[in-house]
Amino acid sequence: MNAMSENSTQVRGPALLGQTVVVIGGSSGIGLETARRVRAEAGQVVLTGRDPERLERAALDVGARSHAAFDAHDPDRLDAFFQSLPTPVDHVMVTAGGPFYAPLAEMDLSAARRYVADHVGLSLEVARHAIKAVRPGGTLLFMGGTSGRRPAIGLSVLGLLTVGLPALTANLALELAPVRVNLIAAGFVDTPLSATLLGDGLDDRRNQLRSTLPIGRVVVPEDVAALAVHVMTNTALTGATFDVDGGQQFT
Repeated sequence: MNAMSENSTQVRGPALLGQTVVVIGGSSGIGLETARRVRAEAGQVVLTGRDPERLERAALDVGARSHAAFDAHDPDRLDAFFQSLPTPVDHVMVTAGGPFYAPLAEMDLSAARRYVADHVGLSLEVARHAIKAVRPGGTLLFMGGTSGRRPAIGLSVLGLLTVGLPALTANLALELAPVRVNLIAAGFVDTPLSATLLGDGLDDRRNQLRSTLPIGRVVVPEDVAALAVHVMTNTALTGATFDVDGGQQFT
């Protein structure tokens, strides 16, 4: 057997063995599924979330190393959380928050300002903490979206952040180096949050996407989690935005 055939038969070891991943917003949906994927790759997870009971269930589900229930948009609570981490961690993923949909004529401008401030503020606050909290070569990974790239009524605020987050990610990749900073941009993902937002229209949306997406199916949290772990483990990736929407933006 030559060297090439020997290498091709080697069994890949766990990708995150001995590494710790902090998931901010890890009590459900994409965050929780990423935590499951991390554990499957022999990593340890630290989870945060707003709802103590839901977070407790999630932590038990994945066997989290620890968990902390608080509002990540509260700078003081966020600071206390990062101060409580015993050692530098390997990766931090931020999935907290949801979308903002409102036509301008019906928009609550105070709510819109809070939404933008919360999302930008959280990204900057976590980035500032990541300078000390994440080891060199580790990852700070943000979640964004692709749907706001196409102008539509009701998407003004969402579009603003959709366009802005890749620029923020690229700049932070320079400022935080050698910590790597990346962004995952998802389209519709079949999560509990999507079910809450769509209500009785969920099945119609699923069927529409199955018939129009190039991949012929709906994107699920497992798809995003697989990409998240890849971005964490591929040390050549920084300052980049990775789309995972099944081709939704092309339909």
